Amino acid sequence: MPSGPPYTPVVRAGDWLVVSGQLGRTPEGEFVPGGVSAQTARAIANIASLLEAEGASLGDVVKTTVLLAEIGDYGVMNDAYAESFGDHRPARSAFATGGLPLGGLVEVEAWAYSPR
Repeated sequence: MPSGPPYTPVVRAGDWLVVSGQLGRTPEGEFVPGGVSAQTARAIANIASLLEAEGASLGDVVKTTVLLAEIGDYGVMNDAYAESFGDHRPARSAFATGGLPLGGLVEVEAWAYSPR
């Protein structure tokens, strides 16, 4: 039986890169301290790393979905999200869930257009 999660962190489908939901965790698997703001920034940094490994960048992201453990954290997440993406503004959906994997506060997934 394969080890690791039952999904692939980033998948290329033609000219598209689909990045699985990323939590605000370090490569060692620890959540970054600093709450929703720090976890949002780290989740997006994780997306950036996965895209860079495929020859793309955050500037290629056209759509994200943000999942929050608590909808009351929307404003804090939004500020960190805007700072992480800078002037680039992909389409986005954001909503609260009943909980996130491993007790995360925020999870971000992304679609990027990156022709070969």
